[in-house]
Amino acid sequence: MSEGAAKKADKPRKFQAIRGTRDLLPPETALWNRVEQTAHSVFATFGFGEIRVPIFEATELFARSVGIDTDIVSKEMYTMPDRDTEHIYGLRRSLVEWRIKSGDFRDVELFFGLVVSLLTFIAQAHEADLTQLEDVGMEALADITGAAKDLSDLISASKDSKDAKTWNTLISLVDRIRLASDRLEVGEDMSLRPEATASVCRAYIEHNMQQLPQPVKLYYMGPMFRRERPQKGRYRQFYQIGAEILGGSDAPAIDAEVIEMVMTFFDKLELQGVQLDINSIGCRDCRPKYVELLRAELTKAKDKLGPDSQRRIDTNPLRVLDSKVETEQAIIEKLPRIADNLCADCATHYAAVKRQLELRGVIYRENWRLVRGLDYYMRTTFEITAAGLGSQNAVCGGGRYDGLVELLGGPPTKGIGFAIGEDRLILSLQESGKVPAQQGRDVYIAWMGDKAHATAIRAAKDLRNAGFSVELPPVEQKFGKALGQADKLGARFALILGDNEVAEGLWTLKTLADGSQQKLTEPDLLDFLRKL
Repeated sequence: MSEGAAKKADKPRKFQAIRGTRDLLPPETALWNRVEQTAHSVFATFGFGEIRVPIFEATELFARSVGIDTDIVSKEMYTMPDRDTEHIYGLRRSLVEWRIKSGDFRDVELFFGLVVSLLTFIAQAHEADLTQLEDVGMEALADITGAAKDLSDLISASKDSKDAKTWNTLISLVDRIRLASDRLEVGEDMSLRPEATASVCRAYIEHNMQQLPQPVKLYYMGPMFRRERPQKGRYRQFYQIGAEILGGSDAPAIDAEVIEMVMTFFDKLELQGVQLDINSIGCRDCRPKYVELLRAELTKAKDKLGPDSQRRIDTNPLRVLDSKVETEQAIIEKLPRIADNLCADCATHYAAVKRQLELRGVIYRENWRLVRGLDYYMRTTFEITAAGLGSQNAVCGGGRYDGLVELLGGPPTKGIGFAIGEDRLILSLQESGKVPAQQGRDVYIAWMGDKAHATAIRAAKDLRNAGFSVELPPVEQKFGKALGQADKLGARFALILGDNEVAEGLWTLKTLADGSQQKLTEPDLLDFLRKL
């Protein structure tokens, strides 16, 4: 190896942000802060409180809420084992998937050995406070323990008697242990959250929020994670701002107020080209009938559809309405519309939501192709688009999900909410020029001399306490260099402190925009700056 190559090999690696992530830097972060502060302010006026949920949860939570067959769960989530209990998870899965060879008593003994290991590891994890079992898990553990004792006794008793009756009893106990192991829920995988609604609903259940005055109004903001193909406005670590209303009734006024709140938020930000689309997707009574009608009509035109839409005829016909394939649009336009197939209650609810939006002065457009694929979504659904984002122009999606809390193990609970893609929102604001100017310093202190240094430190402290942004150089600078640095930092004023200024008690304040300067006492300086 040449000397040059050796030096290059010894050079420390230069790290970069992982693909699909990026750093947010000033001055861009000033816009992010303004967006988030506006959300805090607007949402508070509607009576919402902030909730902060963990960045990772049990994978099963998202599998249930988002849908185990969706791309998000099957392909896009960042999933990892819980290292404290992954050995327990491995044993559980081995027991669940174990298939005893017919008539092989030795196989039963091997199975029993794994059961003993599982119970031992669970006891150790519990003692070390590494795991916590809910009611279902405690029942499953008790079932495994009881069946394991019976299995142990039967194995000992059947050393010399291996008849069919004994074998059948052994297999019955094995099956009992396998089923209980599947319910144990210890050592589950964890996933970085791909969205936050499931976490908010989990928190609502866990903390018994149904005991609070209903409905409970919550909002959140923070990073989410999906292993998607990175592109403009879409990242693997992305940010959402969202809100949920849980509990209480499904009064149309609640739906309208949620929409009004998010539209007020966008209005405060002066977001350009905002378009609100709404629809009703029915309920458990009328939507299945519409889905079957849709499936029948799509089947008639199956040969004219692409492979994705053909597959969705069987799996989820509603998703065909999302198709962007040009050759399918004429077919989709002739399909029956869900608004014409709502039950009486859903039709009344939808009409009332539209009336409530009109009372609030919220302009909307009905979009019959706006649907949601999962069963717990119902009735009101909405989407908001904005300018400057091309064809992928949605910045917010929301709707009613009255079945989700119950699906996650809670009581029957009404729910509605939305999620805003903050990255895309920021991009739209940037494209429309709604970017705050870079914030410079209010005052740059140019000090010269040891006596002036002590005065400069005190002046910086007093100015900062008064709310001004101040740059205090750590070392003495020549006058010209100090003013040059002040200009680079965008300072409005330079406070010049030398031995003369300190001795006289008159400080020189230079306005950098026009070069004018004046001498002021310390109290007069503060008064002058406060009046600007």
